[in-house]
Amino acid sequence: MPDVSTSGAGLVAALDIGGTKTTAALVTVEGAVVGRLTAPTPGRSGAAAVLDTAAGLVEKLRADAPGAVRALGVGSAGVIDSGSGLVLSATDVLTGWTGTDLRGDLRRRLGVPVTVVNDVHAHALGEARHGVAAGYDTVLYVAVGTGVGASFVLGDSVLAGAHSAAGHAGHQPSPYAGSLPCTCGGRGHLEAIAAGPALAAEYARRTGRPVADLRAVAALAEDGDETAREVVRLGGAAVGSAVGGLVNVLDPAAVVVGGGVTGLGEPWWRALRDAVPAETLPGLAGVPVLASALGPDAPLLGAASLAWKVS
Repeated sequence: MPDVSTSGAGLVAALDIGGTKTTAALVTVEGAVVGRLTAPTPGRSGAAAVLDTAAGLVEKLRADAPGAVRALGVGSAGVIDSGSGLVLSATDVLTGWTGTDLRGDLRRRLGVPVTVVNDVHAHALGEARHGVAAGYDTVLYVAVGTGVGASFVLGDSVLAGAHSAAGHAGHQPSPYAGSLPCTCGGRGHLEAIAAGPALAAEYARRTGRPVADLRAVAALAEDGDETAREVVRLGGAAVGSAVGGLVNVLDPAAVVVGGGVTGLGEPWWRALRDAVPAETLPGLAGVPVLASALGPDAPLLGAASLAWKVS
């Protein structure tokens, strides 16, 4: 544990609960991470096992904390009702996660106030409070990975929506997707053409040569495979087109784009940035489109920012 002054304010704990791993951290009021631990998420073992793992990480950090831990902020996979702390729905990667009382269960285990938010919203808050979008009052965050999600930050909170489902940007129609099937059961959605698995599938459709994953497409593009390069540009353009439409609806001061697919590099980013102004109203063409800068710290810092509000 680093020797970091907490300026008498103490600390809050933060959790990032994902389908494959869970990370806990201690965070100062200034947004400095002073300790972290990560463990595999036992997603197939049920909600109690996931909560035991998460609480155990916090307990280990708290045992050696350089100050009092005043509250806990949680960013979790799934559709989260931040008001009640309940998981409203989740994929089967986390068995039995739907219906979990995240706030109540973790408060009973740890004895501190708990705030809960969806992990994409947590990431957006982290970038807006402490990352590349610090200083902007309204921020649209778009995450492009195995799926496509989004969050809209207004001041010190996020737009959750009437049913806590705001941010499913991957399930809007995309002209780039045609009638391709989407993971939600619909067709022609952005996620069906822009997410990592979708781009790998698109390469296989075009060439008749299946590839293991998006990393394989990226490697082929690096090696000069023109079809792979076309697929990379297609993914960027599809996301950029969707971002332009969202900018028209939400009028953010800045857009931040993150997620694993952004690692495809400059050709993907160039296609995205070219597509955004092609869709926006003329007065919104100058909205900055920024690359996420905090990486895995973003959801921790975002969850911590909410914990400070209840500490």
